[in-house]
Amino acid sequence: MLSREDCLALDRKDLLAPLRGDFDLPADVVYLDGNSLGARPVKARVRAQEVLDQEWGRGLIRSWNSAGWFDLPLRLGDRLAPLVGAGPGEMVVTDTTSVNLFKALAAALHIQAQSQSEAQTQTQSQARDASPHTEATAQAASAQSTPRRRVIVSERDNFPTDLYIAQGLTHWLDRGYTLRLVDSPEALPAAIDDDVAVVMLTHVNYRTGRLLDMAAVTALAHACGALTVWDLAHSAGSVPVDLTGSGADFAVGCTYKYLNGGPGSPAFIWVAPRHMQSFSHPLSGWWGHASPFSMESDFRQHSTIRSALCGTQPIVSLALVECGLEIFERTDMGAVRKKSLALTDLFISLIEARCATHPLTLVTPREHELRGSQVSIEFPHAYALMQALIGRGVIGDYREPDIMRFGFTPLYLRYVDVWDAVETIRCILDDHAYDPQATPGAVT
Repeated sequence: MLSREDCLALDRKDLLAPLRGDFDLPADVVYLDGNSLGARPVKARVRAQEVLDQEWGRGLIRSWNSAGWFDLPLRLGDRLAPLVGAGPGEMVVTDTTSVNLFKALAAALHIQAQSQSEAQTQTQSQARDASPHTEATAQAASAQSTPRRRVIVSERDNFPTDLYIAQGLTHWLDRGYTLRLVDSPEALPAAIDDDVAVVMLTHVNYRTGRLLDMAAVTALAHACGALTVWDLAHSAGSVPVDLTGSGADFAVGCTYKYLNGGPGSPAFIWVAPRHMQSFSHPLSGWWGHASPFSMESDFRQHSTIRSALCGTQPIVSLALVECGLEIFERTDMGAVRKKSLALTDLFISLIEARCATHPLTLVTPREHELRGSQVSIEFPHAYALMQALIGRGVIGDYREPDIMRFGFTPLYLRYVDVWDAVETIRCILDDHAYDPQATPGAVT
């Protein structure tokens, strides 16, 4: 059992400790909600002022060229790419995670439909060559040999917006697509078969913090002829990700959690280079055009990842994303992951030792290979307890049903913060200093 003094000693030896100074954190707060909204980088205020006063205020419309606004989504994508195992020119920062998921899922379904159509045409041609006078035989052979890929596989416990986007897309396409949901990662092998077009999963589950094996699941999907779309919202900047090495097809994610881009900051979308030539999506806005300022009446898609853009970009919020990414360039994901596991191990051990008499149930896996950078704990009055914690300056959040989430951001969280947070939890529980009748507000 570590003491508070032991935790202070760990902080003195922490190689990431200097990065805490790059964030503007209230002195009286232990912030354990970086998995929902990251803390503000110190440079964000200066950068925002620069964009407002100089680039917008003085440069005005000239700043699309002189300040590099036009290429900002691509520059940010290139700076973010190393954190998720992507290469230059493969990613852009733009729009929201939901919108980007719509693009990626639509693109994956389109690629599968095109592939199926080509396979059917080839099979019919081969059958006609063998029996020139039997068109019906050719069509029957084609139907038997080509899977009818009309299924999207996901987890029932996936982040709701991901499921909503899939439901909305399949409804509006009205081509017989269905959403097949599994109740656990262990059920994925049985759910992925020759009828599956796309496997759409979140790398780290938002509720439980469970980390999926991206390479293994991608290999499973590819073995059945399916494509993968990965949501990295809870893993980008918190766990090592290797999109290229895992063979993934598409990925999306946000920048306002572990990447510290600011509330509602633009998200990102990645397309594997092998799919770029076939990549297209329904939101064919002018920023994805091959020559936007030619003002042509017909859409000509850009040949690069720029085609993932849609409309005019939100420059002020985009500019702030760069402040968070700059901090990551002073470390590496190996160091971030090592401290993340140490912090979450410490939190779990302290909770179990110091709060053992209370009905707290660990939801997040203990195994390092199955854990993201958050710890979720179930408690009968979870919302009430979380509100009491927030009232005392320990900020986490709540998710239905009865789940308290604690996010551990290694760039600015200290070991002593973990000790103090658990001590606050213990005091509130021992004193029953929470209101069981507390009801959730609009945002939990």
